[in-house]
Amino acid sequence: MDGTIERPPLGSLSAAAPEPLAASAVPPRQLADAAAPKPAYPPAAPLPTQPGPKGLRFDFNEGCRIVAPESDDPWRVRISDLDTSNILYETELKAGRVSSTKRYYVRFRIEVWQQGEPLLRHDYSAAGQPVLINFPIGTLGDTLGWFPYAVKFRDKHKCRLTCAMAERLIPLFQPNYPDIEFVEHAGVATERYYATYSIGLFFDDRDCVFQPTDFRHVGLHRTAGYILGVDPAEEPPRIALADESRPIAEPYVCIAVQSTTQSKCWNNPLGWHEITRFLKEHGYRVVCIDQKPVHGAGIVWNHIPHGVEDETGDRPLQERARWLRHADFFVGLSSGLAWLAWSVGTPVVMISGFTHPTNEFATPYRIINYHACNSCWNDPRHRFDHHDFLWCPRHANTSRQFECTRLITPEQVKQVIRTIPGFGRLAARG
Repeated sequence: MDGTIERPPLGSLSAAAPEPLAASAVPPRQLADAAAPKPAYPPAAPLPTQPGPKGLRFDFNEGCRIVAPESDDPWRVRISDLDTSNILYETELKAGRVSSTKRYYVRFRIEVWQQGEPLLRHDYSAAGQPVLINFPIGTLGDTLGWFPYAVKFRDKHKCRLTCAMAERLIPLFQPNYPDIEFVEHAGVATERYYATYSIGLFFDDRDCVFQPTDFRHVGLHRTAGYILGVDPAEEPPRIALADESRPIAEPYVCIAVQSTTQSKCWNNPLGWHEITRFLKEHGYRVVCIDQKPVHGAGIVWNHIPHGVEDETGDRPLQERARWLRHADFFVGLSSGLAWLAWSVGTPVVMISGFTHPTNEFATPYRIINYHACNSCWNDPRHRFDHHDFLWCPRHANTSRQFECTRLITPEQVKQVIRTIPGFGRLAARG
């Protein structure tokens, strides 16, 4: 059975208060146990937003929800999946709330009877309806990868779409998507919406409540396609630039060497220095566009390579996108700036060993060394710890720690760069 029932106190006509939505990484009860200061997404309106006969209310915010008021005669409530023809849940109650277990997109049918008389039969249809899709704040690459699936959802259902996301990301999308409303989480009016879906990485969702399949199996970005029930084929978003001009006249390459955890970094001690020298020998200016010139924790700190042009700093993302759009190519990690380069159509050389190549967007210049330990991020047996900067679940505190990128050699990266069309033409000309 796929549903739950909650009964309010005798005489109550309001719905039982819903649980807060899951964080981007954990289901709601675990979030509560972790004493998070606030929900990762705006909670749905306490009362379902759609009116029905005899005081019934329903909606598709946080799954399928039906509230039945106190009545002398019991209500019979059924929730079905129209696409699979499965009855997901059926119950009788005097009063209370019935909710589907699943919180991702399902084409639900709601049916309610009283004394054998059909009172409500509603088939999910988002056409012309206000729908909210939540994206967690604090993530750049994830939102860039997920947003195109929200666009696919709008196009498929012809709904009036609102996307809630971090304020700093909105200017990247808003000018090119005038038919979508963009809001910060604080600006969400939850009582407006017919349906709500929240996109995230649900690490501990063993019962697949928030996602139909584990994101580690299908890829970080494609999980949004599964959650929203649209084609999971990847597609970059259309990024808007405040300034379309080229930042420097000479040919240049952008690099980014920093990330939020050491396992994402290129841990070969000579790697970035060798690649910087290699690119400059071939006539390119090398521009580092990381947010920070130095980043790390404890006794491990990463510095931008000697000899690069320092364009680090806490700058608008549209400025970063401008640098990337005009670069000959980008060399970086499995990080937000790689996703931004992909979004603006710049060739991406991605150095990553802790993720499997299916985790990110397709690029012919993806670099991984299968002779080393690899792909722990995509292994469901290992729960990623956002708070452990030195996370290495298989070889922590051993001589093999971070070998997934430490054993990616500068020569391997150079060989891949040489395959980029047009590479070397500047050195040959000189």
